[in-house]
Amino acid sequence: MEKIRFQLADGTVEEFFIEEQTRIGGVSYLLVSDSMEDEASAYILKDVSKDTDPEACYEMLEDEDELQAVYKVFEQMLEDVDFEM
Repeated sequence: MEKIRFQLADGTVEEFFIEEQTRIGGVSYLLVSDSMEDEASAYILKDVSKDTDPEACYEMLEDEDELQAVYKVFEQMLEDVDFEM
C-alpha cells in the first residue's frame, strides 16, 4: 500500500496509508489511514496545490459540508470497508 508523508501545522511529519483517491469538481482528494490495523483512524486530504507547484500539496479537509460530501463518495467507493471519521 502506498504511503504519503504529511506535515502537520506544528511541523511534525506523519505518514499515512493511501486507501483511495478521487477527483470531484476538478479537486483531488485522498482517503488515508494512520495504520493498517483494524482500529485505524481515517482522514480525508484535499489537494490545494496550484498547477505551477512542482508537487501536490494536501491539507486536512475541515469544512464540515465538504467533508460529509466527499466522505459519502469514498463510502460508496469502499462499500465493503468500515471507516470511522
